[in-house]
Amino acid sequence: MTLLKQSFNFVADSYEKYRPTYPQELFEDIIRYANLDEDYTLLEVGSGTGKATEGFVKEGISTITCIEYGENLAQLTQKKFSSYPDLQVIHSSFEDWNHPEKVKYNLVFSGTAFHFIPHETGYRKAASLLKDDGVLALFWFVHIPSYEPVYVSIRKAYASFAPHLEDSHAPTLAEFIEKQNKQTLASGAFQDLHTLTYTWNQTYTAEEYVGLLDTHSGHQLLPPEQKASLYEEIRNAILAQNSGVITKTHAVALFLAKKK
Repeated sequence: MTLLKQSFNFVADSYEKYRPTYPQELFEDIIRYANLDEDYTLLEVGSGTGKATEGFVKEGISTITCIEYGENLAQLTQKKFSSYPDLQVIHSSFEDWNHPEKVKYNLVFSGTAFHFIPHETGYRKAASLLKDDGVLALFWFVHIPSYEPVYVSIRKAYASFAPHLEDSHAPTLAEFIEKQNKQTLASGAFQDLHTLTYTWNQTYTAEEYVGLLDTHSGHQLLPPEQKASLYEEIRNAILAQNSGVITKTHAVALFLAKKK
């Protein structure tokens, strides 16, 4: 798990450049559910390059403590939000972070990161850091497989060079939601669980699409030669079949729950 968690740290700039932005509607929904105000305090678990942080800042909420395991990611995020004096980025794992001030938060949130934390301890620790009326907001990008011709060709490239990353057996959005719902409620620390989803299409050039793939941990851990061969085949498939562009459907699942 440590290698997977650290893999994003090695591609911090690419992560910022190629990873899609969360829809602003998601943050509006969180703020509405949690009744957040501009002076409320937030804790972010696994801030990465601040993709989720930015969503709250745009809504006028910037009193945020961000916990980030990757040193390069933490430095990038701190620089990105340096003009916000109440936004603090701490280089630490969530599991090891010992909150010195013992301040309780109105909201604990995490974007595409909470799965790296053992759920047996992660949910309980999040609850312990919340005020009595606090809210947990967890959200993830969920991969949606496509079976358009260009993706069929891309799937053949995976079969040749990285069969363990081939996506035809990936959990569906519904299966992912069911699993996360069960984990959240099984913790015994949260109630009033609400789930929302957001989908949209985004177009990439061949280079942008490969750049996006390279920010995923499974791809990062491939041996260099194997990865280069896989990416070359994917580029060729996009250039040959789709005039150099590819459209990907993005989906985000949001899980909102109140502290018991």
